[in-house]
Amino acid sequence: MNRRKKIIKKLQKKDKKANAKIHKSNKPVYVSKAEREKLAEQANSEQSCIEEEGTDSTSNKEP
Repeated sequence: MNRRKKIIKKLQKKDKKANAKIHKSNKPVYVSKAEREKLAEQANSEQSCIEEEGTDSTSNKEP
């Protein structure tokens, strides 16, 4: 009985690992605090560049 139990346990463990590889987690990838700050800074700089271009184009249209 003991040998049979060990074999079954070993096979169940193997199945569990295979099943875990198939079903990936829906958890989002971790992004460090420093990386989040860099991304926020880049987004702010891009947004400010777009706003500056928008104001320049409207000022050129006025006579």
